[in-house]
Amino acid sequence: MNLRKTLTLCLAMFAIGSISAQVKTINNTINKDSLPEDAIIVKRVPLESGESFDPKDVLVVDTIPSSSEGLSIVLYNDNTWRYVRNRAIDVLDETIYTQNWDTTKIHAYNVELKDLPMSMVIDLVDTLKSYHYPVKGRVTSKYGPRRRRIHQGTDIDLETGDPIYATFDGRVRHTTYIARGYGNLIIIRHDNGLETFYAHLSETNVKPGDWVTAGQVIGKGGNTGRSTGSHLHYEIRYKGHTFDPERLIDFTTGTLRRETFLLKRTYFSPYSRFTQDFDEEVQSDEEDKKIAKEAAAIKYHIVKRGDTLGRIAINNHTTVTKLCQLNGIKKTSTLRIGQRIRVR
Repeated sequence: MNLRKTLTLCLAMFAIGSISAQVKTINNTINKDSLPEDAIIVKRVPLESGESFDPKDVLVVDTIPSSSEGLSIVLYNDNTWRYVRNRAIDVLDETIYTQNWDTTKIHAYNVELKDLPMSMVIDLVDTLKSYHYPVKGRVTSKYGPRRRRIHQGTDIDLETGDPIYATFDGRVRHTTYIARGYGNLIIIRHDNGLETFYAHLSETNVKPGDWVTAGQVIGKGGNTGRSTGSHLHYEIRYKGHTFDPERLIDFTTGTLRRETFLLKRTYFSPYSRFTQDFDEEVQSDEEDKKIAKEAAAIKYHIVKRGDTLGRIAINNHTTVTKLCQLNGIKKTSTLRIGQRIRVR
């Protein structure tokens, strides 16, 4: 079977798997009799992890362009394939990997909490479902106050040597060793603007500047640094500020709780933890649905040779003024080939 036929077969199997995943449901454990008559029950289908990926184990055989200029389909010598981004085109915010980018410090941002907006919409994954749990296991220590100190992340039980996976696609910003703290630490900045911290590792497989894929093995779990037993200390940060990772990930099952996340400034409080309170979860789900609907209506144009703001506006039934407002640019701004312009 040649590579093109192999790819066709893989795509067909992927489509069948996607359909199957969409029809899965979650058992509703809520006692409906205890709810008011006008209560809205929203069933959530968590996003399962993709397959793990270790680039050391496979070789690239061929690269095939896709319908998107920001994506290519890469074939490997083990008859598998995956999408690979051209980040020069495909990253929604091209400043993610340039502004506040420091490979020598743990904390690259200097943004005060009061300077953050009251809420931020974070697209955790896209149509490629680029997510993988960092490690799956029992939570041994939660985010928040702990023994008169603030625990900035979540601790997940593991055995020394267990693989640790990149949660989302992104780029390694910093790696270090801190004897009286994190031990072996990896920090990855992701396409969605978040940073994830992986601490107490026994081994690290990446270095600053490396691009990583969700599900890629970046190191092995351990007990280095200030640690009383083998576990992964895992943090999620936005602009340098932490919030409870359990808001996004169910570490017991490894599933992502939601695809689009409304990150509120109040979540950065160490006393603000993920809760299973039904009223709050229903409200969060309704907000997520609204955000997802708005996100689906967003449309982008990739700048090609000869494009101008006027031509782009006419072709997309809008105005140059509106384009400038959506993209934070001026009418005199120079367009670059490959630049992503929001048109709706």
